[in-house]
Amino acid sequence: MQFEEIVTAVLEQAKVVAVVGLSSNPERPSYGVAKFLQERGCRIIPVNPQIHEVLGEPAYPSLQAIPREIVVDVVDVFRRAPDTPPVAAEAVAIGAKVLWLQLGIVSPEAATIASAGGLTVIMDRCMKIEWEARWGTGSAPAQA
Repeated sequence: MQFEEIVTAVLEQAKVVAVVGLSSNPERPSYGVAKFLQERGCRIIPVNPQIHEVLGEPAYPSLQAIPREIVVDVVDVFRRAPDTPPVAAEAVAIGAKVLWLQLGIVSPEAATIASAGGLTVIMDRCMKIEWEARWGTGSAPAQA
């Protein structure tokens, strides 16, 4: 499967997205992306130790603090590249399927950790931009 096909498949299949570094400030990119995904049917799980709730969802201080009954499909990371390897290790530990590093974030170390743990890795891409490139501001097509 080509990389663009992988990105499309991830976006089509993502139902639960843990957003690491999600801000409660509507002016921040993380908030805008999370709100966009939420409006298109994704459940957003905020991961930020400095907030308690955002977009109507309780926030967790880390990926491992998310209750085990919540199955995370994608870990979408809004953190500086040097901060991402521990996030990748946590994503593996919770059984996530995808580690997605937002636009401008590249970490070969995080990619190696996530890949070794069986996760699909997407770096330096924005989920919102990729969604809009495929379906505009509408919803993804239903899976058969």
